Order: sequence, then C-alpha cells, then structure tokens
Amino acid sequence: MDFYLTALLQGLCYSAIALGIYISMKIFNIPDITTDGSYTLGGAVTGIMLTHHQSTWVILPVVIVAGALAGALTGLIHTKLKINALLAGILVMTGLYSVNLIVLGRSNLPVSDLPSLFNGFHLIADPNQNTLIIISIFVIVITFLIGYLLKTDFGIAMRATGNSESMIRALGVNTDRMKITGLALANALTALSGYLIVQFQGFADISMGIGIVIVGLGSVIIAETLINWFKITSVWISLVLVLAGAVIFQLVLAFTLAIGVDPNLLKLGTAAFVLLIVSLPRLSFNRAS
Repeated sequence: MDFYLTALLQGLCYSAIALGIYISMKIFNIPDITTDGSYTLGGAVTGIMLTHHQSTWVILPVVIVAGALAGALTGLIHTKLKINALLAGILVMTGLYSVNLIVLGRSNLPVSDLPSLFNGFHLIADPNQNTLIIISIFVIVITFLIGYLLKTDFGIAMRATGNSESMIRALGVNTDRMKITGLALANALTALSGYLIVQFQGFADISMGIGIVIVGLGSVIIAETLINWFKITSVWISLVLVLAGAVIFQLVLAFTLAIGVDPNLLKLGTAAFVLLIVSLPRLSFNRAS
C-alpha cells in the first residue's frame, strides 16, 4: 500500500501542474512548453532557499512570482513580438535552463535533511499519512482559489478569450493582457508543483523538468475524456477531474511498475494508457453509429 500511497502523493504534487496545463491548453488553446522550465525554476528556488534556512511560507510567494514571471515573459514574446506561442515557450524554456543552473549553483541539490512543508507540521504520527493530509489541504486551497477566479468576471473574460478571441476583443477586452495573465497564472501553478515535489522527494535537480509537460498533458487528457463522457459543464467539477487525472496518471505508472513491467518500457505503457483513454469515447461512438 505504501507504494500506491507514494504514487497518490506524487499525483497530488503534480496536480498544480495539471491545473496550469488546463489553463494554458484548454482555456487559452496555447501549447505552452515553458512548463518544463518553470517547473524546474520552482524546484530550484525552493531548494536553494531551503538551504539558506528560509521558511517554506517565505519560499511559497517567491516561487509563485518566479513562475509567473516566466509565464508572463512567454506571453509578452507571443503577444507583443507576434511570435508563435509554441516557439515563444521553447525560447523561454531554453533560457530558463541556464537561469535554473545559476539559481541551483550545481546540477543536483539535496534538501532531505532540511525542514520542509511536510515535516514542519506533525498532525499524525505516520509520516506518509501526515504528508497526505498536508498536501491535500494545500491542493484543496489552490483548487478553490482557481475555481473562484474562473467564476469571477475576470475569469469569465479569460475563458471567453480562449473560446472566441475576436468576439471578446470586440467587447473591449484586452486579449493580449488576458493571454499574458493566463500564462503567468499557469506557470505560477507549474512552479508550485516544483515547490511541492522538491520537498516531497528531498532534492532539486536541473533535469527534473525534462518531459514534465507530458505529465500535465496526460492528466488533462484523462480529465477531458471524463468531462466529455459525463458532459460536465461545471467549472468546479472540471477542476476536480483535472486533479483526479493527475492522481490516476501516477497510479497507472505505479501499477505498471508493480506488475513487473520493465522500467525502460514505462513511457511506452503510459502512452498506450493515455491513447486508450482518448480513444474509448470515439470507439464507443463508432460502434453506436
């Protein structure tokens, strides 16, 4: 059970990145590759500040601002310089590799012996269950804040920008500002995942963000499939399903390893699972017709 509990905890750590990908991909229709760099940036800032004996509550706003700046830079390059969003994300991600290396000062930084968010509060004796409670509260608060934002007039304008940019622009909304804000928010959430995972796994690594966008995309694809299956229109339920997608994604990886699959084939198994989830509704529809 500890094996699956660890997968559950990792899924909750990655839930913030899933929410970030959901905002950039599903709300704004922007394939944001900045994710790989901003995730590592959040982890690097967390790791270096922990080694300087800063409180996790002091580190948290710094991580949010760092991730938001990375996302805003991508948004500025895309909207003001009129560069393709995918290319803008790649450029910022590439630049962030050097920034992250400068922040860390080395390729790997252990922090397992330092006070963290998960060992600073002892709600119950079992460390894994204690971590589960703390991270669950953290994720619930983040989800509530994002859900509340998306229900405000500003959030509705953000969603309308993704649905029909020309229409919302005709209503006087600055769509460039909306995109910049949306990408800043998405990457702030991504950096939060780096903040959580570094404290959970006990180290920050310069390569920790390589391919991490796939984790977020897989989580969102699972959530989107469930949303389409059950015809969900509620923002709150959609966000909960995004969180569930992040957890399911990690549990599938854990199950794949538990049944003895070669770790070298892990990515292949993951791709097959996501393909199956995406294909099932279409297969069912074709059979019905």
